[in-house]
Amino acid sequence: MLRRFIEPSQYTSREFTQFCKDKHVRTSLGRTGVCWDNAAAESFFAALKNEMYYRLTWPTRARARFAVAEYIEVFNNRRRLHSTLGDRTPLEALTDHRRAATPA
Repeated sequence: MLRRFIEPSQYTSREFTQFCKDKHVRTSLGRTGVCWDNAAAESFFAALKNEMYYRLTWPTRARARFAVAEYIEVFNNRRRLHSTLGDRTPLEALTDHRRAATPA
């Protein structure tokens, strides 16, 4: 029998749940077929396809991979505003989070 690298049951285990509670991580696990859990990921991939993938071509697969990494690190994380982050970039949200988590 072939198994996935990480079994879905691991994400709902007591140990994982306790780990998340200890680290103050809010989990988001819904029922099968509920679309809201994947909304942010679906939005990201739609933006990636519409803003970059469908507009460009690359001579090699390696160049395409580099372009995707560049889109994520340079544009998406540093310049693109995200409504789910209060119209901030992911970098701004991370910086604010780290600043708030650092003892004064």
